[in-house]
Amino acid sequence: MVSFSRIFSRGRSTGSSSNPSAGDNRRRTMEHLAEFARTRVGVEAYVEDATHDTPTTVLLVATTGEWTRRRVPDEDAARAVAAQLGVPLYLVRFTGYPQRFRDWNSAQRRR
Repeated sequence: MVSFSRIFSRGRSTGSSSNPSAGDNRRRTMEHLAEFARTRVGVEAYVEDATHDTPTTVLLVATTGEWTRRRVPDEDAARAVAAQLGVPLYLVRFTGYPQRFRDWNSAQRRR
């Protein structure tokens, strides 16, 4: 089993980090994603490619359309996250966003 700290390491060794809080951030990110996947039904992961303005992200979407998004170093890290969580992974650039995600966002805007 791959440790969560290795998922976000971008291939660097697990030695000392220039940012001591980076490990805490990674741990909190994985705890958040794991909690989301554990407490919702039918969660799927979607990789959103990096753009000029945003980094690569993994988007978790439940069957209700509720979602959460977190940054990941790259697509391989997103794959590792999905595998660790035991959820299927899709690439937004190929599949697009699920309709339930769009419907949930629309309903939230109307509130």
